[in-house]
Amino acid sequence: MLLTTTPHGVELTVRVIPRASASKIAGVRNHALLVRLSAPPVEGAANEALAELLSATFAVPRRAVTLLSGQRGRLKRVAIAGRTLAEVREVLAPWLAS
Repeated sequence: MLLTTTPHGVELTVRVIPRASASKIAGVRNHALLVRLSAPPVEGAANEALAELLSATFAVPRRAVTLLSGQRGRLKRVAIAGRTLAEVREVLAPWLAS
């Protein structure tokens, strides 16, 4: 499941591709948001880059983005606090439609 609502915000399934030329959202693949990150998967750099990208994308403070699972894998579960499901869908609309 790509998006799930929680009492504090929204949980999002993300598939990460590290060492890309630029950090950006690249669409949806296998029920997960596909995110390309320029950071390497070394010492948490990719996880931190993901949190910063999602923080900027959803206009929330960095502390509102929490990695729930997948710290060492490409498939991750991330919580976005302070946003509703409707707000997250609106931001992701260009990628969810394709």
